Amino acid sequence: MARMSKRFHQVKESVDKDKKYTLDESCELVKKLATAGFDETVEIAVSLNVNPKYADQMVRGSCVLPNGTGKIARVAVFATGEKADQAKEAGADVVGDEDLATRIQDGWLEFDVVIASPDMMRTVGKLGRVLGPRGLMPNPKIGTVTEEVAEAVAEAKAGKITFRVDKTGNLHVPVGKASFEKEALAENVMSFFERVLQLRPSTVKGQYMKNISVSSTMGPGIKIDVNDLRAQMR
Repeated sequence: MARMSKRFHQVKESVDKDKKYTLDESCELVKKLATAGFDETVEIAVSLNVNPKYADQMVRGSCVLPNGTGKIARVAVFATGEKADQAKEAGADVVGDEDLATRIQDGWLEFDVVIASPDMMRTVGKLGRVLGPRGLMPNPKIGTVTEEVAEAVAEAKAGKITFRVDKTGNLHVPVGKASFEKEALAENVMSFFERVLQLRPSTVKGQYMKNISVSSTMGPGIKIDVNDLRAQMR
């Protein structure tokens, strides 16, 4: 087992592991405890009362964070003709069809998001073994298979995140950087929280969200009071 550094021990002692902090407190604390020598990513983790082995309890979706993630996504688009031109104008990093598929099959993976127009899915489908395990396969449920490729590119560049519950019922997504203002982090957390609430499976009974916490790349988890988040919903 890896040993925790002296710095991490000191930072961890600043968090009351039995306390659930308000949104404002948690965002302020996560910034304060991000003391590594780089701009740490702030991530939110949500434990859901779902069993993802059942299709009707799979939580999967996307969310455009109002203040972005602090990282500009590299976007690859499968499209031809007018849609290809629109994707380029919207800021796509690479646009293609069979030629792009060949590059990816040959090992080129310098992108973070893949978007495709519906007519290109026959070509993209051949890349399932490459893109699937990396969570990059376009899917209409998260808006990456769409006729509106330009809009999808713009959203990806603006800070759209996609997520899918893991086999233990948890979600993990980035919601910004430690350098963000506290208010910007809070807005991003609220947008994600509200989106996950909208995706609650109808088959889930009782409590839906069991625990929510935020942490920076090198920092400890800070629990957030779900009731405080609900109270701040618009």
